[in-house]
Amino acid sequence: MEAPEITQIKENRDNKEYVLNAVASEGKLLEWASDELRDDEDVVKRALENDGEAMEFASERIKDNKELMLLAIKGAPWTACYASERLKDDKDVILESVKTYGQTLYFASEELRDDYDVVKAAISNKGIIIKYASFRLRDNEEIAKIAVEQDKEAKHYLSARLKQIIE
Repeated sequence: MEAPEITQIKENRDNKEYVLNAVASEGKLLEWASDELRDDEDVVKRALENDGEAMEFASERIKDNKELMLLAIKGAPWTACYASERLKDDKDVILESVKTYGQTLYFASEELRDDYDVVKAAISNKGIIIKYASFRLRDNEEIAKIAVEQDKEAKHYLSARLKQIIE
């Protein structure tokens, strides 16, 4: 049996005021809002203020909105995986996420996987994620030391040269 709040939002999925109130108290109810309301910046913002994970249910257009993506990341750093391709190449967005959720580096653009600041922030909290960094940065001694200090297994992903000298 379906939870009453889900049944109610499904019945009122086109009613903006109803959906605004519902997502204010439970952001992920955005899933059952109409397509139009999942593309409404006010509705999605209200949902994200309650629960950053609601970004999963936002429209593709909203997933390309930097301000709303940063709001989602603030509440749930891993939601950067839902970002548009453009935002996966936005240093501000990816850096904000990797500061606390290094795994986001996996979703970052190739350019950002080669960005010193982004990679350093990512490996500082998840050393093994160096495996998604560019080959150039896997051969950077400072990056390698940080990664291996954070997680000894990171050594497996370093350049052949650094595997010889990093302990």
